[in-house]
Amino acid sequence: MRFSLRYIASFMAITLIAIGELSAQVEERTKRDFELGQATEVLANIMREFEVGYVDDVKASELLNAAARGMIVATDPYSEYLSEEAMSSFEIMTTGQYGGVGSLIRKRGDYVLFAQPYKDTPADMSGIRIGDKILAIDGEDMHGKDVSQISSMLKGEPGSSVEVVIERNIEGSVDTLHITRKRISMPSVNYAGIIRDGVGYISHDDFIEGSYDEMRRAVESLMATDSLKGIILDYRSNGGGVVQEAVDIASLFIPRGSRVVSLMGRDSSSLKHLDTRYAPLAEDIPVVVLVSGSSASASEILAGALQDLDRAVIMGSRTYGKGLVQGTRYVGYNSYLKYTTAKYYIPSGRCVQSRNYSTMRTDGTITTVPDSLISEFHTRGGRKVYDGGGIVPDVKTEPQYVSRFAMTLYAMGLMEDWADRYMRDHHKDEIDVRTFSITDADYEDFSEFVSKKDVPYESETRKALNALESAMKKDLYEEGLRDIVEQLKAKLKDDKLSNLQTYRDDIIDALNSDIVLRYAYQQGVQERFATTDKEVEQAVELILNPAEYQQILKSKDVEKR
Repeated sequence: MRFSLRYIASFMAITLIAIGELSAQVEERTKRDFELGQATEVLANIMREFEVGYVDDVKASELLNAAARGMIVATDPYSEYLSEEAMSSFEIMTTGQYGGVGSLIRKRGDYVLFAQPYKDTPADMSGIRIGDKILAIDGEDMHGKDVSQISSMLKGEPGSSVEVVIERNIEGSVDTLHITRKRISMPSVNYAGIIRDGVGYISHDDFIEGSYDEMRRAVESLMATDSLKGIILDYRSNGGGVVQEAVDIASLFIPRGSRVVSLMGRDSSSLKHLDTRYAPLAEDIPVVVLVSGSSASASEILAGALQDLDRAVIMGSRTYGKGLVQGTRYVGYNSYLKYTTAKYYIPSGRCVQSRNYSTMRTDGTITTVPDSLISEFHTRGGRKVYDGGGIVPDVKTEPQYVSRFAMTLYAMGLMEDWADRYMRDHHKDEIDVRTFSITDADYEDFSEFVSKKDVPYESETRKALNALESAMKKDLYEEGLRDIVEQLKAKLKDDKLSNLQTYRDDIIDALNSDIVLRYAYQQGVQERFATTDKEVEQAVELILNPAEYQQILKSKDVEKR
C-alpha cells in the first residue's frame, strides 16, 4: 500500500499534535502532583510543630480534625471528614439502621425521658411509653446525664441486653426492665393509605437503603384497594439520600430502561447514566408529587425526572436546589472522606444545583444562578422547564407556616410536658386519629400550664419597634416621635396570654399531633396530617379532575422561578 506525501504529512501533523497534548497533560499532572506533595509536607510540618512546641498540650488527632475541617470549608457544605467515631452516625444516616432499643429521647429537668418509642421495637415491646423517665442504666444513676450520654448507653450490638430502670409517666411506678437490643431499621415510609374517594397518599421521609422496597409495598397496598384513582407522593420534608433508591422508586411509575439521572464529575470521561432497572408497578396511575423548599437532592431527582418525562404533576413550592453528588473514600485508620464528586442532570438535561460554591475559594461568597443565565429545556412532550436551581412545580401553592410562638412553645418542650400530663388522665381513651382534637377546657388547662412558665418570646413587630426606638435615640429625634413608638408598643398585644389566643389554632394543632403520637405512633400523626393538610386536599382535587390533570401534563409550561 502506497501513501501520498500529503497524507503522510497530515498524519505526522496529527500525531505531533496528539503527542503535544499528551505531553502537556503529563506536564500539568506532574506540576499538580508536586504542588500537592509540597502542600502535604508543609501541613505535616505545621502539625508537628504544634504537637511538639505549642504552649499547651494538643493531640495530633485534634489537629487533624481541625485541619480537615479547614480544608473542607473551602469546598462546599456537603463534604465532610468522617473520623472513626463519626462513622456510626454516617452509617445510620445512609442505612437507617443501628443497634439499640428503638426510641427517641429528650431531656426534661435533671433526667432524660423516652420521647417516642418506635412501633414494634424492643422499647415498645417492653411496654415503654412516651414520658417514661430513665432513672438508671445497667446500675448507673442517670441523674444529670445528657441525651448523648444516654443514647450511647442504650445503643449496642444486636442481641446484647441492657437493664433500664424507669419511672412510669402514667402510673408513677418504678420498674426495672431487661431489654434485648435489636437491629433497628428506621422506616422510610411513614404512612400509606387512602385519603378519600379512591386517592392514595404516601409520606416518604428519606432515601436510605431499602426505601425502594418500602415504597413498592406501599404502592402495592394502595393498588390492592378496589378503585385507586391516583397516588399523592409527599416529598415536602425529604432532604434526599441514596441516589440509586430514587432511581429504583422512579421505576415504579415509568418503563424499565428509562433514563432518570446522569452524573458527571470534573470532565465528560466521568459521565454515568442511571436508568430504571425494574418493570413498572403503577405505570398508568395518575401521580401528584408534593415538594417544598425542604425537598432536596434525591427527592429532586425523583420529582424532576417524573416532571421531565411528563409522568407526574409536581405541586408545591420551588425545591432547595441541591444538584451535587457525594461519594466516600477511605483515607486510612478507619476514617473516610465524604466529598462532592459529580453533579447530576435529570432527563431534560438540566441540573437543579442553585448555589455556586466554587466562589468560596476566591472571595468567600456563595452565588446563585442569575436570571440572565437560566437556560430553557423541554420535557419529553415539549413543555418548557428551566435550570437555575431546584424544581419549579407545575402547580404552585402557598407554603403553610406555623407561628414562631407555637414553635417556641414546642422547642421548650412545654407541649410535650403538657401532653405527658394529659395522658395520665386520658390513657384509656379510644380516639379516631383523623378527627381527634382536645376540648376547649383542655386548651384552657394548657394555657394555665404555660402561664406559669417563662417563655422567652418577642414578636417581630416588637423587635422592629425596639430597633426603631434605639435608632431614634441615636439620631436625637424629638420626644414627640419617640412617644408615638411608645404608644404603638403599648397597643401591641404580643404578651404570653395574648399570644395563646392569637395563635390558638396553631397550638391546638401541634398539641393534637403530640397526643395522637402517644396513641398511634408516628403513623397515626402522619395519617391525621394527610387528612387535614390543605396542599394534600388540593392534590386530591386535581387527581379527581382528570381533564385538568392531563392538560397540565400535555401543555403547561413551567415558570422560570
